[in-house]
Amino acid sequence: MNKALVLQSDFGISDGAVSAMHGVANSVDHDLKLFDLTHDIPPYDIWEASYRLWQTVTYWKDGTVFVSVVDPGVGSTRRSVAVQTGSGHYVITPDNGSLTHIARTEGIEAVREIDESVNRLPKSGESYTFHGRDIYAYTGARLASGVISFEGVGPELPVSSLVHLPVKEARMVDHSVEGMIDILDIRFGNLWTNISRDLFKTMDVPYGGAIEVEIRHDGRTIYRNVMTFGRSFADTHKGEPLVYINSLDNMAVAINQGSFAKAYGIRTGSNWVVIFRKMEE
Repeated sequence: MNKALVLQSDFGISDGAVSAMHGVANSVDHDLKLFDLTHDIPPYDIWEASYRLWQTVTYWKDGTVFVSVVDPGVGSTRRSVAVQTGSGHYVITPDNGSLTHIARTEGIEAVREIDESVNRLPKSGESYTFHGRDIYAYTGARLASGVISFEGVGPELPVSSLVHLPVKEARMVDHSVEGMIDILDIRFGNLWTNISRDLFKTMDVPYGGAIEVEIRHDGRTIYRNVMTFGRSFADTHKGEPLVYINSLDNMAVAINQGSFAKAYGIRTGSNWVVIFRKMEE
């Protein structure tokens, strides 16, 4: 381990929840380096928690431990797990689908169920609603600091037993490509899809070319329009839509200096389908 612990949650920072997690981790090892991925995940949004992990994990040194707590099932029978990823990182989280993107992209090498008889904050045994503090931050800090090994987290589980959220894989269909709206670029309201640059480029649309974009929700067309495929927002005028390649090398849809998501009420997930069609010459 490299003594780095990265925390993610839907707790926000308006109260002491995140600070309590920091405090627990610091009490395990004063030299442990603590970082925050985000604590602004929308409440209970497991899908976004899964995506933000994937968006971030591989940019950290291998051996880094991540704790992700978006846990609408806290106190239920859902499992608490630690996984070793194919990229050499560790994630501690409820087994509720928050590992969906990591499993698809980096792969999961091994899974351990947290043994709460060992890896639980002392004197917290009667607490059932703050596992982020009592189990995840505590276990994550112990793993990151070397107090326990990965094997010391608890008993091994089959990788195939992990919970996964439904995903619509991007694909080529005739002269179009389709996928889903994976996530929103929250601050700016851009739509980030799971359609890769390479798949999009099979349509041979040049920069500055026109592309038809259709967005469907549960089979119903929400939006359909022709827009520019640009290198950047400078390729369109203010208020105009465009298609571009985002920082994760996937295709995205935006309004120049506007929120596409807010303008058309767009959300994310496998039931939000996006289709790019090459215009006939």
